[in-house]
Amino acid sequence: MPHHFTAAGAAGASQRSPITGRWHIPSRWLLAPLALFFALTIAGCGSQATTGNAVPSAPSSPSHATATAPTAGATAVNGDTASVVPADQRSPITAGDGRLQIHFIDVGQADSTLIATPQGQFVLIDGGNRDDDKIVTNYLQAQGVKKLTAVVATHPHEDHIGGLPAVLKRFSVETVYLPKATSTTKTFENLLNAIEASGAKRVQAKAGVVIPLQDITATMLAPLSNTYDAPNNYSPVIKLTYGKTSFLLTGDAETASESEMIRSGASLQADLLKVGHHGSSTSTSLDFLKAVSPTYAVITVATPNDYGHPHQKILERLAKAKVQVFRTDQNGTIVAVSDGKKLQVIPSRP
Repeated sequence: MPHHFTAAGAAGASQRSPITGRWHIPSRWLLAPLALFFALTIAGCGSQATTGNAVPSAPSSPSHATATAPTAGATAVNGDTASVVPADQRSPITAGDGRLQIHFIDVGQADSTLIATPQGQFVLIDGGNRDDDKIVTNYLQAQGVKKLTAVVATHPHEDHIGGLPAVLKRFSVETVYLPKATSTTKTFENLLNAIEASGAKRVQAKAGVVIPLQDITATMLAPLSNTYDAPNNYSPVIKLTYGKTSFLLTGDAETASESEMIRSGASLQADLLKVGHHGSSTSTSLDFLKAVSPTYAVITVATPNDYGHPHQKILERLAKAKVQVFRTDQNGTIVAVSDGKKLQVIPSRP
């Protein structure tokens, strides 16, 4: 995507987590109600301690960050039709309780994906536009993130890396993965400066690289070449596998990269495909879709946008392959949850 494109929506807008079902509201909106609350509390409080019936506060450690997952409504990868899980049918799920969560954050015509591993580690792939930085950092904080095991910057376009400097400033980051692609833009320069200031280790993203995580495998299947004409093809394509479930996260990789992966003989099959390049016709070739053979697909996109994404040709291709499609412009933030046996997809809205 061109580096100058800015996603719609104000950075300070409220954001709802599809897992918790809660709205995350700017603090200034809460000042008046909080003042009233404290006034009433002080007036009504005595010296007595709280009883054993009180609800304990959530632990602050990232490995115990609370979230919610469905108990009914969403489906496993058995071909049934997925559906929205009503808020009153959700039960608590804790990051680090043995389930994998992948959050496709709604940042408009941009990309940002948070991975919470079964052991409570966190990985962020891309950070949206620069104007999305508060949306992304607030969302991560709401999920209990304090430390990121890895950050992946897929390629030097603003709609993917613009918000990452704010992430690197706000959270502790162990390793940043970047492809060999470079750029002369101020956005890319800001990212490099932020990485250096953070003290994070920098690793080249390319085929064969494995992100060290507990209980899941995260292997880069692309890029396979050192140079490409289109910056999008530098995007690391990451295959996540947890038990019997698998996910393919493609960044903006286009057909040139897809063809290389097919020729490499890599195992591309996945239960869920993050559709390349926001549903552009430059990605998701018929051969690639057949090789992946997903049950579900997620498209990160805004409506309207200047590029006609997702292209009708791609939507028809997915429909013909009987792939159930979720879109951030229609469904808001989308979360996939796996216990290693079954996969559930939870959209924020129908």
